[in-house]
Order: sequence, then structure tokens, then C-alpha cells
Amino acid sequence: MAEELSIVNGSKTEKYQHLIPQLSTLLSGEQDLVANLANATAVLKESFGFFWVGFYLVKGNELVLGPFQGTLACTRIQKGKGVCGQSWERDAVLIVPDVEAFPGHIACSSLSKSEIVLPIKKDNTIVAVLDVDSDRLADFDEIDKQYLTQICSWIGNHCF
Repeated sequence: MAEELSIVNGSKTEKYQHLIPQLSTLLSGEQDLVANLANATAVLKESFGFFWVGFYLVKGNELVLGPFQGTLACTRIQKGKGVCGQSWERDAVLIVPDVEAFPGHIACSSLSKSEIVLPIKKDNTIVAVLDVDSDRLADFDEIDKQYLTQICSWIGNHCF
């Protein structure tokens, strides 16, 4: 498949529904993990204009920065620390409407205002998390959770 992305104007739901088949087609044609995660971040950032999109990979007892799009990022995060570390520890999607109000938030960028973090599993084990930040408060909701969960599930089953 040609590396081309078609973006629709419409509701958030319509954007995700249009994006997911394109993303799965794009990633299906490649076996390299880094290439796939890099393209996934680019597709999400381009489609939605998110401030920061990236993957943190589980390596031992910490998350290590993987492919991302956006500003400079934290390189290593301990389990249970910050939004990413807590998502990993709890095995839960975390939606944070105001990162300043989140206890223990790790401020990689002062421009980040809200965040969603989703665990990615391979064979029932968390292998990474997807971290998406916005420079707007309360930018993420159940629609993002629903569709980003689908994307993370697909990535966990097909890319790792």
C-alpha cells in the first residue's frame, strides 16, 4: 500500500471510523515494530492534531520511550509513576482531563494539558502503552477510549 492517508472532516467518531481501516492496512504490510509504531504515531497526530502521540515500551521494570511525534519526551518511566506508569501498573485506560490535577503527573512538557494512556497487550501481557497528550483541557473522552482501545488491541496482536 502506498503510504498515503485520507483524512475526513467530521465528528471524532467519523474520523476514527475512517482512520482505523487505513491504519490496519498500512501496518499489515510491514513486519518491523519500530516502523509500524512510528507510522501509527504519525497517522494519529496527523488525523487529530494531537499535541503529542507516542509509545512507551515495557523493558524490565520500566517504560522506555519508543516512536513518537511531538516535543521532547521523557525517556524512562518507572512502573506506577505518572499517568503512563499508573496505566501500566493498573492495566487500565486512564483519561486525565487536567494533568495538573493528576497526583504524580510527570511533566515532560508544560504545554500538555490533558492526556489519555492505554495499555497494549500481547498474549495477555502488557508490552507497551500508547500515550496521547493534548494542549487543551479535557480533550479526551469515551469516544477516544473506545477507538484507541481498538487500535491498541490491533497493534498488540499484529505488531508485537
